Amino acid sequence: KFPVMGVRWRSSLTLGEKEQVNGSSAAAGGGDNKREDGGNKEVVASYWGIKGEEVKKEDGTPWKWNCFRPWETYQADLTIDLKKHHVPTTFLDKLAYWTVKSLRFPTDVFFQRRYGCRAMMLETVAAVPGMVGGMLLHCKSLRRFEHSGGWIKTLLDEAENERMHLMTFMEVSQPRWYERALVFTVQGVFFNAYFLAYLASPKLAHRVVGYLEEEAIHSYTEFLKELDKGTIENVPAPAIAIDYWRLPADSTLRDVVMVVRADEAHHRDVN
Repeated sequence: KFPVMGVRWRSSLTLGEKEQVNGSSAAAGGGDNKREDGGNKEVVASYWGIKGEEVKKEDGTPWKWNCFRPWETYQADLTIDLKKHHVPTTFLDKLAYWTVKSLRFPTDVFFQRRYGCRAMMLETVAAVPGMVGGMLLHCKSLRRFEHSGGWIKTLLDEAENERMHLMTFMEVSQPRWYERALVFTVQGVFFNAYFLAYLASPKLAHRVVGYLEEEAIHSYTEFLKELDKGTIENVPAPAIAIDYWRLPADSTLRDVVMVVRADEAHHRDVN
């Protein structure tokens, strides 16, 4: 069977877990984290160095995550059409389509059927277009002194959603050192290539993303087939996924892949 579970990254720890880590460090190495009033209680600061207000779930229990908030969670639409396809007709459509198809071959060769790591690599790339597009539309809005029609927020939300996919798959798959090095290379090339493409033709850039999302749907469908066959162990869903997609407490990795695939179908339709 393919390895699935990996170590937890510190950036994905919950606030409570970070308190335990900091507390262990303080017990082993000194009292730099003591409060000014002489107490020993650990204080977990926010990214900005200011302790934020306590956030709770609807049931009154403390909210564990500092990378997203309860009002940013949702239930994915699993009824979305997964087979929808934009038939390339214009030159730009065909250029986008065959560009994406040409990128699939080396990906299949490199990852083969290791879909956990494949998903993680995919999300490091998929989270780039929304940020690039949102950034360029933001600058355009500033230059022209005009509204964006809601597209800036839409694209930034897409980028954030793709990043949350990565945060989730980090919990279930551990990338190898050369795969982490590949992320630096691929992201660097793709970011700049997509940036230039968006400057040249936003329509082409969005069409590329649409076809990329179609390939993502295909990859996650294959992921589900491997889970159903038992080739990949259907482990319990990570806690971050259960809270982000409002999944039942007994959800599994298969349930996570289902909602992620539905997200990708939504991004396909938007682009």
